[in-house]
Amino acid sequence: MKSQDIRNQFLSFFESKKHSIVPSAPMVIKDDPTLMFTNAGMNQFKEYFLGNGIPKNNRIADTQKCLRVSGKHNDLEEVGMDTYHHTMFEMLGNWSFGDYFKKEAIEWAWELLTDVFGINKDILYVSVFEGAKDENLDMDQEAYDLWKNIVPEDRIIMGNKKDNFWEMGDQGPCGPCSEIHVDLRSEEEKAKIPGRDLVNQDDPLVVEIWNLVFMQFNRKADGSLEKLPAQHVDTGMGFERLCMALQGVKSNYDTDVFTPLIREIETITNATYDKDSLPTDENGKVSVAIRVIADHLRAVSFSIADGQLPSNTGAGYVIRRILRRAIRYGFTFLDTKEPFIYKLVDTLSNQMSDAFPELKSQKNLITNVIKEEENSFLRTLDQGLVLLDNVIKNTKGKVVSGEKVFELYDTFGFPEDLTALILSEQGYEYDIKVFKAELQKQKDRSRAASEVKAGDWEILIPDVKEEFIGYDHTSSEAKISRYRKVNSKKDGELYQLVLDKTPFYPEGGGQVGDKGYLEASNGDVYYILDTKKENNLIIHFTKSLPNHVEDTFTAVVSDKARATSASNHSATHLLHQALRSVLGTHVEQKGSMVQSANLRFDFSHFSKVSSDELQQVEDFVNARIREALPLEEKRNISYDQAIAEGAIALFGEKYGDSVRAIRFGESMELCGGIHVQNTSDIWHFKITSESAVAAGIRRIEAITSDAAKDYFTNQSEAFSEVKAILKNPKDPIKAITALQEENASLKKQIEALLKDKAKNLKGDLKSEFEDINGIQFLAKKVDLDPAGIKDLSFEIGGEIENAFMLFGADNNGKALLSCYISKNLVEEKGLNAGQVVRELGKYIQGGGGGQPFFATAGGKNPAGIEEALEKAKQYV
Repeated sequence: MKSQDIRNQFLSFFESKKHSIVPSAPMVIKDDPTLMFTNAGMNQFKEYFLGNGIPKNNRIADTQKCLRVSGKHNDLEEVGMDTYHHTMFEMLGNWSFGDYFKKEAIEWAWELLTDVFGINKDILYVSVFEGAKDENLDMDQEAYDLWKNIVPEDRIIMGNKKDNFWEMGDQGPCGPCSEIHVDLRSEEEKAKIPGRDLVNQDDPLVVEIWNLVFMQFNRKADGSLEKLPAQHVDTGMGFERLCMALQGVKSNYDTDVFTPLIREIETITNATYDKDSLPTDENGKVSVAIRVIADHLRAVSFSIADGQLPSNTGAGYVIRRILRRAIRYGFTFLDTKEPFIYKLVDTLSNQMSDAFPELKSQKNLITNVIKEEENSFLRTLDQGLVLLDNVIKNTKGKVVSGEKVFELYDTFGFPEDLTALILSEQGYEYDIKVFKAELQKQKDRSRAASEVKAGDWEILIPDVKEEFIGYDHTSSEAKISRYRKVNSKKDGELYQLVLDKTPFYPEGGGQVGDKGYLEASNGDVYYILDTKKENNLIIHFTKSLPNHVEDTFTAVVSDKARATSASNHSATHLLHQALRSVLGTHVEQKGSMVQSANLRFDFSHFSKVSSDELQQVEDFVNARIREALPLEEKRNISYDQAIAEGAIALFGEKYGDSVRAIRFGESMELCGGIHVQNTSDIWHFKITSESAVAAGIRRIEAITSDAAKDYFTNQSEAFSEVKAILKNPKDPIKAITALQEENASLKKQIEALLKDKAKNLKGDLKSEFEDINGIQFLAKKVDLDPAGIKDLSFEIGGEIENAFMLFGADNNGKALLSCYISKNLVEEKGLNAGQVVRELGKYIQGGGGGQPFFATAGGKNPAGIEEALEKAKQYV
């Protein structure tokens, strides 16, 4: 059975059980501050489990793309080493929100696996929660009795809290679960050891394929459990593992989910995939690399399609790390020194775009981004090899410092395992304990900086449906419906308040959250520092908890910040329209940031936007502003109707059945943000910069409204100052041109004088060389500029053999050191000018670098030049 048929049969089965089939949510999460990526099928339904939202149907099923590479669920280092761990995977799931419970979940799971998919009942095992005395939790007798009616009791395994009690996190809904495991071993192996003895023992062929979670409890901040008011079902079945079981193979990578990619990797790299090899032998290392690349390509491609580009921070850093791991495996074990992973995107798109059409629509972007990242990291690897070679040369003995290996990894991005491999090939090792200690320190710093401890919600108004009224009002009467205290290293102690109705817009859609204040009936004021949305709750952050939380407050949004944010947000819509008009309809929004001070807009485009094109874009937006286009808002329009009317939907965004559409003239987009009532309110639009973000992605930054007024005022003042400096000429441009021409002429004269000066110096300096161990040494302070010193160094170096020269100079209060070493000394004695200036640069409070035979350093302490010149002797 093909994987596409397996996926379709699963969805059809639950559709027949009256489940609504919903699309996969984006793998990259944008509206949940507690998660970077969707790591389980239930993530998009958290608000229903928490009681903060009501689903349209209490029965739902889907296939969800998931990513597990950080935090509690981190499978990255196992990927490739075995046959069943992945970074990106599909999770088939069915959910009940206060509807059916254990009986139906268990019976339907068994019916689907054995009757519909035809899996042999004799190779299936099930597990039941055995209870936990420390939690005062009883064994899940209900689930046990239900399974006893289906399978022999010797196939029911009692599972501990680690394996059979599922929790959303440190707090929140949780409950016992039943896992279904399949034994795919040969009959001979089964005869030796019963399958039940290998359940949850990391056997590659006795694996869990389906987890049925029964949400019964809520975990509170103090660790205690309380019963949920409604019981829910949350199931997750590993699609790749199910395919393995149904296609009669022994590895996820032998299913048709992966084989097309593996065949393409073999073709491109001339490598051979040996599915039976061990990870430790030579063929096995090649096969591990192929599995890593096939898996990681999927994770990176889906992430880019969902709007997350590789970067140096947050979710982008995780994606870059995954891709670099794939590149590194190809570099080391498949001998690929040129980009090739990007060539696999076609195969992936052809294979999976029926189920996930975003792979096809975003194929060019995915391809370009991966290719550019490959080029960049391969350059990093080349640089790292040179740096590692220098580390080896400067190591006494055969053990390299763990700090140096960590520096290569942390500062230069050079992988630790590649360092270990190269060192071992040359008979070296490194202090792995020190490396791991440094790595742990880094992780602890990162964890401490991001850790947030949240208390339990104090519910003041039960069962209230919080209401957002910010589209129509910037102030209103409000009561606090719930609150809690949170602590983080970054922000310290804060309180999170939820209001029964609020005019505060929560951060989302690229727009920052509103700020403002709550005023109590006695006149006390409590400032709202930020507003965010979490699990469908609008949360207001404040430094202090109101003295009387039951009071009725006046909630007031900062009008000025709201107005300028709205101006910038509406301008992004007009900018999007302008870019599509000027550059072409291939332009798609890839991200935005809207705040009161300015706006940032990322978009897909294949080249730098020219000055003429930028002017056309700016003119286009300002023409729409002058037209005074009124806001046309449709708040509860169906998604299909909005798209049919021409609204633009953004890839990577999660839209419900009912959406909000914003129109200004011919510009129409799906958007939940705050906007001006008329484009004339924007006043003026001014682009301040255009730059590259990644391959095929450009960024425009711009200002509107008061910021644009301030910009033009400052420009006018600066122009007046320039005219005053020039003695108020009638034609300032002509006056500046004359100054530039005069300056260029004077520079040429100075350069000629300095060259003459250097020639005169050369004769004197040649007589000052000192012979030290066969090296002609000279360290001297000279009165020349950097170009003059370089010319002098190379002229003398061409006439003096075995030369080591260090020159120092004080150029207008800035210190300069230049080192020249004859190339034969570099090769024979291992001397390196770059290393010399880096070390001596500390005396002038600076640093620098260059090539092994010539390098320079700059600093801010000319007084240290003499000491640096004196210390140079130590190198020879």
